[in-house]
Amino acid sequence: MFTIGCHLSASKGFVAMGRDALSIKANTFQFFTRNPRGSKAKALDLDDIAQFLALREENHFGPLLAHAPYTLNGCGKEERVRQFALETIKDDLERLRYIPHCYYNFHPGSHVGQGTENGIEQIAQLLNQVLREDQPTTVLLETMAGKGTEVGRTFEELAAIIERVTLSDLVGVCLDSCHIHDGGYDIIHHLDNVLAEFDRIIGLNKLKAIHLNDSMNPLGAHKDRHAKIGQGHIGLEALANLINHPLLRDLPFFLETPNEDLAGYGEEIALLKSLRKES
Repeated sequence: MFTIGCHLSASKGFVAMGRDALSIKANTFQFFTRNPRGSKAKALDLDDIAQFLALREENHFGPLLAHAPYTLNGCGKEERVRQFALETIKDDLERLRYIPHCYYNFHPGSHVGQGTENGIEQIAQLLNQVLREDQPTTVLLETMAGKGTEVGRTFEELAAIIERVTLSDLVGVCLDSCHIHDGGYDIIHHLDNVLAEFDRIIGLNKLKAIHLNDSMNPLGAHKDRHAKIGQGHIGLEALANLINHPLLRDLPFFLETPNEDLAGYGEEIALLKSLRKES
C-alpha cells in the first residue's frame, strides 16, 4: 500500500483532520502536537479521538506522524531552553498514549556554539530522561539541512545520538528529502549509495518515515527551503525514484510542501500516485 499524506492543522480536531485527509485521497497525515511557534497544547478531546480512531480503522489509514513544535531545542545553550524541550516532549508522549500507531518527530536542535559533540550528548540525555519502556510511541529524529549550528545534518550525528540512548529501540529516524539534499546527500544521482550509507551508519531498520519535499536550493546549500513536488532542484524524476525504491516504498510519506490549501496537496498526491509503480 502506498501510504501518503500531508501536514494538516490540528486546530479542528482529529476527526476533521481525518476527513480532510480522505478528501484529498490521503491515507495518513502529520500534525503539530501544539502551536509550532509556541508552547501550549490544547486539552485532549477523548470523544474526538475515539471517533477518529474508528474513522481511521474504517479507511485503513497508515501510521500518523506527530510533529513537535519548532520552538523545541534539546541542546540549547540555556538551561531553561533544554528544560522546555524536556517538559514538552514528556507531555507530548503522555498525550500520544491515546493515539496508537503514531510516530513522534522532532528536530534534534541547534547547539548554539557549544559544539556538535556537546549537542549530541545533550539530546541523548534528554531522550534518556523522557523515554519509558511502556510507551507505545516511537520517537523519530529528523534529518536536518545543516543550517547554522543544527545537529543532525549527517547520518553520523544521528547515529551518535541513538547510540547514547538506553532505550534505543524506541528511537528511529524521519528522513526529509529536502533536508538531506540541502545537507549534501545526492539523492538525485546516487540514491542507492545514500541509502547504503544510511544502512551502514544508522541501519535502515531505524528509518520509519519520510518527509517528501522538493528543495528550492541546490545540493549542499544547507538552507532548508522546501519546494512543491517537481518544482525544485531535486525534481520529479528523483522524487519518483524515491517513492518507488524497494527499500523505501513501504514507509509512510508525508508532504510538507508550500501549498496554500488542501487542493494543492491533493494535486501533489494525485501526481505521486500516478508515478507509483506496481511492486
